[in-house]
Amino acid sequence: MLKIVLDATPVTPQPSGVGLYVTNLLANLSTLQSQEDFELGIIYQPRLNNWLKRNLAFPENLQTYPNKKVLPIPVKISNILINNFPQLFSNYLQKFTDSVDIIHGTNYSVFPYPQSRKVITIYDLAFLRYPQYLDSVAANYGKKVKKCLQWTDLIIAISESTKKDIIQYLDIEPEKIWVTPLASRYTPDYLSQLPLDTVKKSINYDFNQPYILFVSTIEPRKNITTLITAFNYLKQKHGIPHNLLLIGKPGWRYEPIFESIKNSPHNQNIYHLDYLSDQAVAFCYSRADVFAYPSYYEGFGLPVLEAMTLGTPVVTSNVSSLPEVAGNAALTIDPNQPIQLAEAIYKVINDNLLRQELIEKGKHQAQQFSWQKTARQTIAAYKALY
Repeated sequence: MLKIVLDATPVTPQPSGVGLYVTNLLANLSTLQSQEDFELGIIYQPRLNNWLKRNLAFPENLQTYPNKKVLPIPVKISNILINNFPQLFSNYLQKFTDSVDIIHGTNYSVFPYPQSRKVITIYDLAFLRYPQYLDSVAANYGKKVKKCLQWTDLIIAISESTKKDIIQYLDIEPEKIWVTPLASRYTPDYLSQLPLDTVKKSINYDFNQPYILFVSTIEPRKNITTLITAFNYLKQKHGIPHNLLLIGKPGWRYEPIFESIKNSPHNQNIYHLDYLSDQAVAFCYSRADVFAYPSYYEGFGLPVLEAMTLGTPVVTSNVSSLPEVAGNAALTIDPNQPIQLAEAIYKVINDNLLRQELIEKGKHQAQQFSWQKTARQTIAAYKALY
């Protein structure tokens, strides 16, 4: 029986991005252990502020997993050790390994466990392809990833697009890379299980106003300024009654985005809501006339899949992984062309037949993805090492 340890450090009480991937992968791997004949354990590093307070407790959403260990140093310190003293770190790690067969690093790094096969998940290569969109912390990912690849046995990519980038930018042979696409945090019947009136009241927005929706971190790579330009055009040329609703936590270099909102002649029609619960985000998806996601670059593009799962028509970019996720179920545009984006949005909100067609195609496309499928493909990748 294979013994596998998954790095669960990205899991937080309010997971997004990498945290959502690890949370769902862990849950689905856990249910498949006996069926697939492997044993799953997790390792977790405390946040720096918790470590300074000597609080090494697991987050509540990891407490139920029986086979878990704390690595009692924060990521910032282990990154320094990985980059500069990997052999020293390897010796230190031996205290935390019980004849583990595979260690899976889930956030662009994997520990140099001496006696284990090592797997690393790489979501995208924005830090190499678009460093201008990132802060200094993310820009240092390149050094960390390249160091870890010296001892990595297998890479998991979350899309064919990311796999191509890994081959091109990191000079990795294709056979070493497995693709395991992601899935939505929602099911098609998710909304039917919610107390909708209660959820609606928890959201600071007047749902009597129609709106165009964007959901993701507020940062330059998401191309929100182009979306704002497109929205201004739609207001001025077509006089649409819609608002623009932006949902997401501010990321790095978000200031110019909020400046664009402030400078918009229609800023009274642009709303930003910070982090919302899964239920609240689902409600916002379901009431939107269109979901617009003109990102410059994505490793996968989960918001597109979430929108389609919940029956929201999608307009998104024709670059990176987004065509893989959208299939033929969305209108795709050049993210550098705000007028093209605007006209695609206008088609969806002005043509009921097209809108209904995109909704039905989107639901069908979303059914091609599930977290159980992601977990099974991940297990297949593990077993390929033996």
